[in-house]
Amino acid sequence: MVKGSPLLAASFAAMALALAALFVLAVRRTAPEPRRGRDTLLAAAGIGAWLALVGGAAAAGRLTFDGRPPTMMVLVAATVVLAVALGGSRVGGRIAAGVPLAALVGAQAFRLPLELMMHRAYTEGLMPVQMSYSGRNFDIVTGATALVVAALLAAGRMPRWGVAAWNVVGTLLLLNIMAVAVLSTPTPLRVFAGEPANVWIAAFPWVYLPAVMVPAALVGHILVFRRLRHERAAAASTPACERNVVLA
Repeated sequence: MVKGSPLLAASFAAMALALAALFVLAVRRTAPEPRRGRDTLLAAAGIGAWLALVGGAAAAGRLTFDGRPPTMMVLVAATVVLAVALGGSRVGGRIAAGVPLAALVGAQAFRLPLELMMHRAYTEGLMPVQMSYSGRNFDIVTGATALVVAALLAAGRMPRWGVAAWNVVGTLLLLNIMAVAVLSTPTPLRVFAGEPANVWIAAFPWVYLPAVMVPAALVGHILVFRRLRHERAAAASTPACERNVVLA
């Protein structure tokens, strides 16, 4: 397998650590005061253990596509399940309600530098072209527009229907690259036959792409959906006279 440059490897590891730290900070910000310290410690321990477990398994060569079962595909499936569970959990609900909507949207801007890193991985021979923006990956659009949407929200110039539309498009673009990645793996599901196959994600630190970056994006979209639903419910429960006063 082709090895990536030290700078690219360091960038992947740094982004994984940054996203982990962002999660811990979000938990700390939104945890109830009596449990803030405990919840923050649990969040840090949990995400730290996940990084160590996944990174250690990849570094030891335990993640493969040809085993029975293929351990890398098991990890991918487990990661998606965990991301959906976290996004729909009480912790996810507190983050969705307690973090400003502009910040929830703006956090998705990490996908802009991530896509640049992935394109670099393609040019270095690590990743198949279809997983880059030179191929079938358009997720860079989500990262770039997240900055614009977040700025408009902060300025009070972005309607909620616009945020919902952006979130739907971003989710679809994420699902697109997830599908392309799976269909590029050396398994019976493979559709894209060009080389290299998508095996680089089973090695360290590239494993953090499916184990940290993808679930971070997925959780982020779930949280935005939950925040928008919360705001709609709050608006529906507000008496019409109060809504008229606010509008006036």
